Amino acid sequence: MTDTTIRPEEAARFGAQAARWWDPTGPSAMLHKVNPLRLGFLREAVDLHWAGDIESITPLAGKRALDVGCGAGLVAEPLARLGADVTGVDAAPENIAVASEHAAAAGLSLTYKQGELGTLGLGQFDLVTCFEVIEHVADKRAFFAQLAAHLAPDGLMLLSTPNRTLASRALVVEAAELSGAVPRGTHDWNDFVTPDELRDLLAEAGLAMSEPRGIALTPTRGWHLSENCALDYLVTATHMDG
Repeated sequence: MTDTTIRPEEAARFGAQAARWWDPTGPSAMLHKVNPLRLGFLREAVDLHWAGDIESITPLAGKRALDVGCGAGLVAEPLARLGADVTGVDAAPENIAVASEHAAAAGLSLTYKQGELGTLGLGQFDLVTCFEVIEHVADKRAFFAQLAAHLAPDGLMLLSTPNRTLASRALVVEAAELSGAVPRGTHDWNDFVTPDELRDLLAEAGLAMSEPRGIALTPTRGWHLSENCALDYLVTATHMDG
């Protein structure tokens, strides 16, 4: 295991897309389509974990949240609107610049940091989110050790990642690139992680994983939450000794 999780070529690829990150028809179009599903899953998980007021518009008030692989802020900004004190971390300096500018224009106060998570000295957080990032990191065991180290003892972690199935190779990689939904080279199918593999990686880091919830795609419903995890899935994780 190494301390290096950032792949420079991945950081450069996503940094080159930074200027259009907030464009729902741009290179991040697929993220814009699934983001409402991720945020709905997040809100439900937050309400269940802290048994808060499900009617509150700021259920994360008084809590620190860390968004790892934050891009230009598609998840970090909603976390701030839910009341959290948010720090976003990304490998690409271009993403951090766009994220900071966008947050300022929206009147939101967020902290953004660029670099290797384990070297930034950020401390622990009540909530850690890491959506569509695992498949892009170099050393997954080191990455999960870093994530676990930043999660407070009674904290909650949320993750999403594509599953490594024939269906995901056909749709998330090949069809998505052919249709222009994602730029070519965005994904390497061999880096996708199955739910069983993710459970093992989290366990090695001292974290217990929930049952996965799928992000599925059908002609009639489009992208939606499902029991079908063949394409992409979401999970929560907590410390085993928490």
